[in-house]
Amino acid sequence: MIKSRIQSPTSWPLPLNGAWRYILLFIMYIVPLCVAAQKKENANSAISRNLELFNDIYKQLDLFYVDSLNADTVIGWGIRSMLQQVDPFTDYYPDDDEDLRQMATGKYAGIGSVIRYHKKEQRAVISEPYEGTPSQLAGVQAGDVILSIDGKDVKGMLTPKVSSMLRGEAGTTFELKVRRGEEEKSFLITRQTIQIPQVPYAGMLADGQTGYIYLTGFTEGACREVRDALDDVRRQGAKRLVFDLRGNPGGAVNEAVDIANLFLPKGKKVVYTKGKMTRTNREYYTATEPVDSVMPVIVLVDGGSASASEIVAGSLQDFDRAVIMGTRTYGKGLVQMIREVAYHGSLKMTTSRYYIPSGRCIQAYDYRHLNADGSAGTVPDSLTKVFHTAGGREVRDGGGIKPDVEVRPDSLPTMITELINSDEFFDWATSYCRNHPTIPPIGEFKLGDEDYAAFADSISTSGFEAGKPAKELLKVLRDVIKREGYQEATQAELDALEAKLTYDIKDDLLRFRKEVEPYLCDEIAHRYYFQRGGAQQQLVGDPCIERALQVLSNEGEYNKILGK
Repeated sequence: MIKSRIQSPTSWPLPLNGAWRYILLFIMYIVPLCVAAQKKENANSAISRNLELFNDIYKQLDLFYVDSLNADTVIGWGIRSMLQQVDPFTDYYPDDDEDLRQMATGKYAGIGSVIRYHKKEQRAVISEPYEGTPSQLAGVQAGDVILSIDGKDVKGMLTPKVSSMLRGEAGTTFELKVRRGEEEKSFLITRQTIQIPQVPYAGMLADGQTGYIYLTGFTEGACREVRDALDDVRRQGAKRLVFDLRGNPGGAVNEAVDIANLFLPKGKKVVYTKGKMTRTNREYYTATEPVDSVMPVIVLVDGGSASASEIVAGSLQDFDRAVIMGTRTYGKGLVQMIREVAYHGSLKMTTSRYYIPSGRCIQAYDYRHLNADGSAGTVPDSLTKVFHTAGGREVRDGGGIKPDVEVRPDSLPTMITELINSDEFFDWATSYCRNHPTIPPIGEFKLGDEDYAAFADSISTSGFEAGKPAKELLKVLRDVIKREGYQEATQAELDALEAKLTYDIKDDLLRFRKEVEPYLCDEIAHRYYFQRGGAQQQLVGDPCIERALQVLSNEGEYNKILGK
């Protein structure tokens, strides 16, 4: 047998005592520390060199560039470009930023309206005033075209600029001038602190035994609203619950933990975080006794459910406390904290990853290794790792929360998606509301055949162009083929393809009425019944709600899904 040339420490000829012991200790412990220190020194040197280079380049530009530079603009772009190299959740907010405060607290000082940009008008329009806010109480309506704010014309201004002008100090008053149809109207509106409800609707579903709670965010006070809603539906006789987190982008971790605590026993570890700095490592436990630890619960999720939504859904799944239903969640397993920076600015920065009770991190996107087109790659399902719930069910990391019961919404033709996002769709709903002072209650309201036919007629003559992206690609293809000299040989095929891309809009709207009408009814319902009514209207014919009621009404199926 060939012996190794390297002898183990126990076979060294030198005795490990006296000076040799200290020499060996030096080699084993001190040298690695020196190597680490050298690496850190090299990294620090690279940082210093690049900061010095950035500073020198800006000084040269400031001195010799042909035009004067605006330091805030140029360096601001440099900061934003730097932050784009890390992840989309890290961002810089200048002095006393209103958006940052609203993100953390859900509050802002303004008039309480959502606005959107109208391409034809080249102006911002009121998309939805919130119920009980200064805009709604003053008489502002969805569809009002904003002409001026305190005498300043806003034509051509994009919505962020108009939004900032509508906001201001609580108690300040300004004049808002709008156009409604052909008539101009002026309103004197006093700004107030606006707190948008995070539970716009909670109530009983059609079976009379199932409560429903719709949560839209996790800002300050979210748990209090959910608890109040839970108490309310239980008083109404709820024996089971559908908790809707679809489209909920998340928010504060502590609110997520407290909401999970409504259903989980005291002392359970809901989530823990790990970062580069040990002070960012934290463990979050349920701190109180639950409101209800036995009521059957179904949590609805989709691709818009992220961050704190995934903590709630994932922890309830890991403890086998609820059935998760819908489609796979976004996959945001990163945690941000806010750090103060120079001149009263704030840096919202990703500092750690979070892990839910089974030990998995559900982060789906790798922002450190971007694809060639700049997009972030995702972990293939085949490379994800298996973890286990408290009851032994298999769950996986690396790609959001996969629902226990998958329910996919019906896919929409591209033309319908384009229409829903168009001004024509919005404008027709505005016109309908102005011609109908009232509509039946939610649950009873639907469009009649005559109304829907009028909608199809209106859109078909409005100038709405369906399939525009495909037509633009076809135009590019024609140009390439012409440059390559194959125009005559491919003319017939390209003309046939263009003919197929020419939609009969009215015919398609009548053919896809089942798919289009729910979106139209939802838009209209918001105009009369605001957020609460819109949330209720979305439940009409919702396949997730129908499937949830099926599972909750069958105790055997519910328990089987949870492995009980």
